[in-house]
Amino acid sequence: MLNEWLLSLARFLDAQNWSTQIHESIYLYAWIETTHVLTLMVFLGMLFVIDLRMLGLAFSNVRASTIAERLDKPMMIGLVLMVITGVLLYFAIPVRTTQSLWFRIKVVLIVFAAVNAFAFRARMQASVSTWDTDPTPPRHIRMGAAASILLWAGVVVTGRTIAYDWFDCHKELPYAIYWAAGCVDEMAAFASE
Repeated sequence: MLNEWLLSLARFLDAQNWSTQIHESIYLYAWIETTHVLTLMVFLGMLFVIDLRMLGLAFSNVRASTIAERLDKPMMIGLVLMVITGVLLYFAIPVRTTQSLWFRIKVVLIVFAAVNAFAFRARMQASVSTWDTDPTPPRHIRMGAAASILLWAGVVVTGRTIAYDWFDCHKELPYAIYWAAGCVDEMAAFASE
């Protein structure tokens, strides 16, 4: 049911003139993708510096709150621009993207990374006064920082693999892959055999 709804939405978006214009533009798609990657680097660069401090692996002589405060604004600017350009990239090729196993994994990882970020930020702000100058933060802060790095690394890897068609719907694949990738038409054909 969800796969059918997502595919219908993707087909609707694909039928829009602006979707085709973005995808078939000589320069626009490349500029959007380049901006997406550059803002991803800004966002992750700032986030990883914060996470490395929270792990106690870098800048341990600087207050954790100082690093977080100073890098928060450029990190958030990078995040906002990264999200905007990511949505535009989705709108440019909605059907193939919707039916990409890698895109689906990426979205799940982004959801987990967002949940971790909100929980991590809350835990950090609630307890920072007790360990702000300590070279090694408490275990729960280190665990949140490690999870952040792992989740975002997974987002980058799956985002990069979206471009490859290892599990595209037009290929002969096991039913479980068709289901996971949202290959609605292929699942129907598979079931009718």
